Amino acid sequence: MTSSPLPTLSPAHPLMDGRTANSPLITAYRGGKPSRRPVWFMRQAGRSLPEYRELRKGIAMLDSCLKPELAAEITLQPVRRHDVDAGIFFSDIVIPLKLAGVGVDIVPGVGPVLEKPIRTAADVAALPTLTEEALEPIREAVRLTVAELGSKPLIGFAGAPFTLAAYMVEGKPSRDHLGPRTMMHADPEAWQALAAWAADASGMFLRAQLEAGASAGQLFDSWAGSLGLADYTRHVAPSSARALDHVRGLGAPLVHFGTGTSELLGAMYGVGVDVMGVDYRLPLDEANRRLGGTVPLQGNIDPALLEAPWAVLEAHVREVIAAGSAAPGHVLNLGHGVPPDTDPTVLTRVVELIHSIEP
Repeated sequence: MTSSPLPTLSPAHPLMDGRTANSPLITAYRGGKPSRRPVWFMRQAGRSLPEYRELRKGIAMLDSCLKPELAAEITLQPVRRHDVDAGIFFSDIVIPLKLAGVGVDIVPGVGPVLEKPIRTAADVAALPTLTEEALEPIREAVRLTVAELGSKPLIGFAGAPFTLAAYMVEGKPSRDHLGPRTMMHADPEAWQALAAWAADASGMFLRAQLEAGASAGQLFDSWAGSLGLADYTRHVAPSSARALDHVRGLGAPLVHFGTGTSELLGAMYGVGVDVMGVDYRLPLDEANRRLGGTVPLQGNIDPALLEAPWAVLEAHVREVIAAGSAAPGHVLNLGHGVPPDTDPTVLTRVVELIHSIEP
């Protein structure tokens, strides 16, 4: 995997020229008091919006991620519609694989599918190298997005190495991730090599976004919840730290989020991030207690309640705000992504409610 010198942000970067440094999102991520209570939603860019479905007609998922003008427009759509406090870059965690030359596609109704799973040391050794040049469509999409966002920050993201490697070993989505969990014990050297490859791919992908104008970065470990604490600490945390090594020192807040990872919160924070995302399973006051009351939090409205009667949903949002109030900073989000059948008007109403409550 190629590596460039220690990254720095341009003086024209939104964090450096004053556009986003004092925005509600960045202020909350840094543990300050924001001018309004910040909120954004994972998967806000995409599936639930009719304008997104219209724009994507006839265009494959990964192709849409690699068309800079299209990716920028999709990223901007929910910001315009909902008045959320950040854009989340529209892409997919397997894009670094595709850009490196690994055969992968998103199969509708299935998810990421590899042409050939990576299961042996020889498979890992044969993996192609991701280059800086291959990431140019990502940088261009970010530049286009940031130019339109103005004072609202863009959040860059990457899949954490375990989640990326899990797809690579299984060759497709899995319920129990038995393949990667077996590999880390049956062939630890091959696992370490694969995790290192995935870490560098994800780290380069995230760095490209931050250098091009994203004001924060989030590492998604969608499948870490399948791991016990010992396996996570020994076999996964070092590669997550390696991915983040690509972006340390930039000054952009870094967020870590996983699903089903309540028992891993401390270890996930320990890889070196500024903010912990919390899924819907753990109340934020308990997450705050487990993290020692020193870590800004993000979360954790239950996506299932988006279809509940408004009185139920409103009460839940207020409970989440109350539970997060003891943390040094709190950014409202869902405890996972926006379900595809969500009524967009409900999301807009949730944003209006959150903004109406004094921070």
